[in-house]
Amino acid sequence: MSFQIRKALLEDAHELAACHISAWQAAYKGIVPDEHLRNMATNLTKRAELFKERIHEKNCYYFLPTYDGKIIGMLVLWNSRDEDKPGTGEIGGFYLLEDFWGKGYGRKMMDFAQKQLNDMGCTEIFLWVLEENTRARQFYEKCGFTVDGAQKEIIIGGKALSEIRMVFT
Repeated sequence: MSFQIRKALLEDAHELAACHISAWQAAYKGIVPDEHLRNMATNLTKRAELFKERIHEKNCYYFLPTYDGKIIGMLVLWNSRDEDKPGTGEIGGFYLLEDFWGKGYGRKMMDFAQKQLNDMGCTEIFLWVLEENTRARQFYEKCGFTVDGAQKEIIIGGKALSEIRMVFT
């Protein structure tokens, strides 16, 4: 049984899309409207095409945690997209399949993300998380992230949700 993290390849797009949908459905149950989560699976092909476009975007890096060669999550790293955080690194996506929660893989992913962003010369690291996602927020806090006060509203499935920014301290 082996856990690894590797760069995403174009041929990973379909499996990545399926993993992303499954991770969202578990992580956002009770937060994002159920109908939206159910309907995500109907857009698998479209989501796979989107990942094919994004995997090699400039200043965006997709990494895949794998277990015995099977994709079990997704890690997206960016050079900051926030105007008030130039020169910093952003964890733009951090997803793990529910069967792998609470087993130390998330911590390994976070350590990997921090090392990658530090190697890119980022002096600070941040991420955005849904305010209602207490499980993720608690995990990020255990990893050394704190809320910095920045907040924005997003709409998912017709529901207004608040995202809060957390920075690594």
